[in-house]
Amino acid sequence: QVQLVESGGGLVQAGGSLRLSCAASGRTSSMYAMGWFRQAPGKEREFVARIIWSGTIISYADSVKGRFTISGDNAKKSVYLQMNSLESEDTAVYLCAARKTGVVGSSTSASTYDYWGQGTQVTVSS
Repeated sequence: QVQLVESGGGLVQAGGSLRLSCAASGRTSSMYAMGWFRQAPGKEREFVARIIWSGTIISYADSVKGRFTISGDNAKKSVYLQMNSLESEDTAVYLCAARKTGVVGSSTSASTYDYWGQGTQVTVSS
């Protein structure tokens, strides 16, 4: 089992910045990728960014490219999301996720992730 704990959410004005952190514990040696998803009220969970540990391969959703930066520490199995130029449309619960090695399917799909954090609220006021 893997446990994920997020931190860093909060309330910020449009144009501001926040940094989210996610720390993994447990059987982290089996982890292939970690990522961030978000879910706004009444909407489906959507991909934000992810990092694949082997090769440090990074991917972003089009809606956050150029504004958000994902980074990670493979040794600590921690991942971070620096969010700049925040917009009201970024308001959501942000969830950290981890995917095991050997799982088939797109690493931008929430259904392919095995472990989830409890989520942290990000609210952007306009």
